Amino acid sequence: MSHSRVIHYATSILCSNKGSMDFLQLQRKVFQRFEITEDGLWYIVRRCSRFAVVKNTSDRASEECSSTYTIVAKTSLRICKKYTKYDCSACQDLHLCKYFVYGNCRYGKGRRQCKFSHDVRSEHNYPLLRECTLHELQEEDLFLLLLQSDPTLLPEVCSHYNKGAEPYGVCTFKASCTKLHLCQHFIQDDCMFGRRCKRLHAIDECGRRMLEERGLSGDVVRDLPDIYRNLHRLAALPDPSREGIAELAARPQSEERTEICLHFIRGNCRFQDQCIRVHFNLPYKWEVFDGECWRDLRHMEDIERAYCDPRNTHSPGYRPVDFLTMTRDSAPVRRLSTASSVTKPPRYILTTEWLWYYKGDQESWFEYGRPDDKQRATSFSSRELEAAFTANSNAEVSITKGHRQWECNLSVFSIDVDMYQRNPKHNTKRKVRRRPRFVSISEVEDKIAQ
Repeated sequence: MSHSRVIHYATSILCSNKGSMDFLQLQRKVFQRFEITEDGLWYIVRRCSRFAVVKNTSDRASEECSSTYTIVAKTSLRICKKYTKYDCSACQDLHLCKYFVYGNCRYGKGRRQCKFSHDVRSEHNYPLLRECTLHELQEEDLFLLLLQSDPTLLPEVCSHYNKGAEPYGVCTFKASCTKLHLCQHFIQDDCMFGRRCKRLHAIDECGRRMLEERGLSGDVVRDLPDIYRNLHRLAALPDPSREGIAELAARPQSEERTEICLHFIRGNCRFQDQCIRVHFNLPYKWEVFDGECWRDLRHMEDIERAYCDPRNTHSPGYRPVDFLTMTRDSAPVRRLSTASSVTKPPRYILTTEWLWYYKGDQESWFEYGRPDDKQRATSFSSRELEAAFTANSNAEVSITKGHRQWECNLSVFSIDVDMYQRNPKHNTKRKVRRRPRFVSISEVEDKIAQ
């Protein structure tokens, strides 16, 4: 069973239930569709970045008991703020009309067409959704996910309303306030007064009019108290992935996990949290160091496709990755991957097949062991070079092609830079690159399904 199907279904269930559920409620729904243990589901929601696990404040049970938690759906995707100002051509955020997400764009219903996109599957948006595995989500579920993940999309809760004893607190704007009048403690799950509270626990008629004037549909307004509660839950969570730069620098290199777990991709890693490898749904993972921790790069499939072509020195698009220095805007970049295919038996799927290339006379790149433009092949194939490299990364290999002999020092491939093979007789050099064979997201899904 693929984890990705469970993650997609659990996301859909959460979004159709106002964005969050108690773990046991979610578990009952998931069990109706998938054969998975409670520990297996608990492991997925704890480890997958799609979900936030929030301790119920009213429950004093053991922290290790999964029944005491609320699961909140979330995403790192955002709606581009520059798009509606005609100030963005290519970025890593969605290009969508904000009022379309609100469910009440007035131009989308009349003869006059909206200037901004109402197409979540556009050429710009669909690759972003697919990379975040949100491309199969229903539109209304996607929009709720965006609203409760991005606090800038909704009006603020009025802090002045929550102070003082008057009906409007100390808010001087009263009924004309453009911020939302809602009990702050209700949003924070700690209102001790419950139904006896003098502050609003639901949107009143005045607030509804204000929100509808701002373009929010009646369905979104109805769910807003729950959306705000989820926003608060997500904002209040510590981010365990953030690590101080001093701690990162001090960590022994042996503790850095850089190999992706083959068993996790197939959905059967028995070590779970204790696994020494990285758990990710693809056999490659591109990350950038932001000064404090490693962050996933967007457009991962496009970066990988470009990297697999030995002709390329940069990834496409906005703020490209430099493959020779492995940087983006001077920030370090790294590529994590599954084990090399030469180190595992053929039954292991989604290992990384590394290919070795050398540069020919006419600016063309040729794979080792394959015929060049004059039908000449090298004495070593890609697989043989990869096997030699994995066996001894400091080895030096003598390679012949036709009547010429070249020396290739494999130790230089411990880092991702351009290196050379050298002809000792004529002291000439050829560029050499080691790149993986490209595997698309759809190919990964197909292999897992098989």
